[in-house]
Amino acid sequence: MFSKKKKKTEQEITPQELSKLNDKQTAVPEIEHFHIKTDSAEIVKYSKRKRILSIILGVCIAVLLILFIISMLVTQWGDLIISVDSPAVKRGIVLSEDSEFKTQSASLTAKQVENVTNITYAWLPTDLDTSKDGEHNGKNYVAYTFYCKNNGQAALNYDATLEITGVAKSADEAARVMVYKNGEPYIFGKGKYDNREQAETDCTKFVDDKTVMTTRSENFKVDDVDKYTIVIWVEGNDPECVDDIRNGHIRMRMLFSVEDEDATK
Repeated sequence: MFSKKKKKTEQEITPQELSKLNDKQTAVPEIEHFHIKTDSAEIVKYSKRKRILSIILGVCIAVLLILFIISMLVTQWGDLIISVDSPAVKRGIVLSEDSEFKTQSASLTAKQVENVTNITYAWLPTDLDTSKDGEHNGKNYVAYTFYCKNNGQAALNYDATLEITGVAKSADEAARVMVYKNGEPYIFGKGKYDNREQAETDCTKFVDDKTVMTTRSENFKVDDVDKYTIVIWVEGNDPECVDDIRNGHIRMRMLFSVEDEDATK
C-alpha cells in the first residue's frame, strides 16, 4: 500500500534570512532594480547639489548674456555716440534730436553705415546741416544733427570733445570728419602718415591720435541752444585710402562737459 503524500507546510522566514535576502537585493542589480532602498539623507544631499548647480548655471548664463549685450552695444550701436557727463547734467545741459526739445536726453546714438566705400567731399550733399534733424546717413557717410541746450538755472561754459573710441585696420588714416556748429562747417583729418605734425591739404589736423576736435561755448545762457551736425566719410583723395583699410571701421564719441563745481570747493 502506498502511503498518502503529506502536504508541505509553509515555513516562517526568520529575521536572519530576511536580512540575507535584503543584502542579496542590494548586491544583484536585477533585484535592486525592482527593490529600491534609498536613504532619505542621500535624497536631501542630491537635491542640494542639484539646486547649487542650477544657481551656478544661472549665474553663468546671466554673465554671458551681459557680455553679449555689451558686445552688441560696442560693435553695433557705437559708431557715433553723443553724451553729457555727470557735472554737465547737474548744471542742466541736455541733448535732443529736435530743435524744440520735445524729447531730451543725456545721451544720443547715431546708427552705423555698413559696406561703405570711399567718396570725396565734393560728392556730399550741400544741405547736410539743414535737410533733416537726427540721423540722416547717406550710402557712404554718417550724418547726424542734434541740439545742445542749457536747461539749467544759470549761464555756464561748456566744452565739447569729439574723440575716437575704436579703430580697425587703420580706417582713421583716411577718414574725414566735418562738424557744423551753428551752421559753420569745420573739416578734420589725421595728420599725414609720413609727418603727423602736418595736416592734409583739405582739412584741419586732429588734435591728437585719439581726439578729433574740441570746441568751447562761453556764457551759454539759460535756454540757449547750439546746433551740431557731424558728418564722417572715407576720403578717396587721401593717400592713405588704400586696399589695406577695406572692412575697417572707426567709432567716435562727442562728450559735453563742464567744470565740476563740487570739485572746486
